[in-house]
Amino acid sequence: MSSHRRLVKHFSRKSGPRKALIRGLMHSLVEHGRIKTTVARAKELRRHIERVVTLGRKGDLNSTRLVIARLASQEMGLELIKNIAPRFKDRPGGYTRVIKIGRRPGDTAEMAFLEFVDYDWKAKAGASTEAKAGKSAAAKKDDKATAKVASKAKKIKAVLAAKSEKVVRKMRNKSRADMHAR
Repeated sequence: MSSHRRLVKHFSRKSGPRKALIRGLMHSLVEHGRIKTTVARAKELRRHIERVVTLGRKGDLNSTRLVIARLASQEMGLELIKNIAPRFKDRPGGYTRVIKIGRRPGDTAEMAFLEFVDYDWKAKAGASTEAKAGKSAAAKKDDKATAKVASKAKKIKAVLAAKSEKVVRKMRNKSRADMHAR
């Protein structure tokens, strides 16, 4: 199938599931400020979220209703209008950026972060460390116990990941050998 002059990425979905995918990704982006997804999805999502933010910048009743309809969530629509859109009031467009981060191990799909241009990942990391620092002594004891369990789980996860990586590599090499044998 040719990709020339195609306006919409279809993602091998009919229109309903495709709209649901886009809405879900927009919802996550508004909620978290940054999401990790495939490059194709990030580029398609960028078109939609830029339009919604531009609508949200207007702030009138009609725009509010349209934003809520696009996001299919009143909570996220109001979040966008009250918190995100004012941050871009002086910016004529280009509210998001796509940062490529390499390929996914399972299917080698190219992955990327889609984030708002003013997203501060250092502040997000700092907020999580501050929340951890404010715990009581009893919570710290519980944390030590859970940390032991978590470290064991992490070791098990690493072993399983290594095994699955080995299996994936074997399967990939086998399929390559089969293709070259033909």
